[in-house]
Amino acid sequence: MDEALLAELRSLERRDTETREKLLREDRLYGTYDEDMQQVHRENAVELASIVAMHGWPGVSKVGLAGYRVAWLIAQHSICTPELQKRFLLALGEAADFGDAPMKQVALLTDRIRFNEGKPQIYGTVLDWNESGELGCDLEDPDNVDSRRFAVGLQPFEQALEEHRREVATQGGKPPADFKVYREAADLCGRNRLGGSKMHNRAFSRPRTLRSILRIHSALFRKNASLCSVPMN
Repeated sequence: MDEALLAELRSLERRDTETREKLLREDRLYGTYDEDMQQVHRENAVELASIVAMHGWPGVSKVGLAGYRVAWLIAQHSICTPELQKRFLLALGEAADFGDAPMKQVALLTDRIRFNEGKPQIYGTVLDWNESGELGCDLEDPDNVDSRRFAVGLQPFEQALEEHRREVATQGGKPPADFKVYREAADLCGRNRLGGSKMHNRAFSRPRTLRSILRIHSALFRKNASLCSVPMN
């Protein structure tokens, strides 16, 4: 195992965790995508891109069980750099093809990217407020979502949904006071993300494959982010 690489990933994780805890204490975590959090997510994404370009995806063989989850978390949070996030998905998928990362992580990151792009999710792992003030998500082929979730090691959708609604409530998360204003701000944020800088593309130098993603989709029928979307696994 590469201890130096693991230490580098843990340093990035601490920045993310400490910033999130600070915003939670200050009641700034939900309702807006705080600029402090955005900055950490952008900088961590660029650092992860450099790591992937040099070492490949930090999977189990390189950084152990703790490290590979940190790499995925950084990728999951790289919503300010959508082109990098898509490249992370390809690199992660390649690692999963060779058993160096779990398919569950591929599923979660797939949903995150689809959510960012305004598309229905495959697995239903990213929640957002709806007009009724409830956390939920749009699903592609909802009748078969539990089959897809089971195939990648996720619990049934409704069970996970209730657990995460309780978790958000415990942390003080509340629906937006003005849903129209919230949606307008979220849509603007989404357009800014999808029109993000292309300069980060150069951080990757090796081609990646979509084999693992296509394998999941074909086997079954084939997871960011808005301002306060919640990842659900």
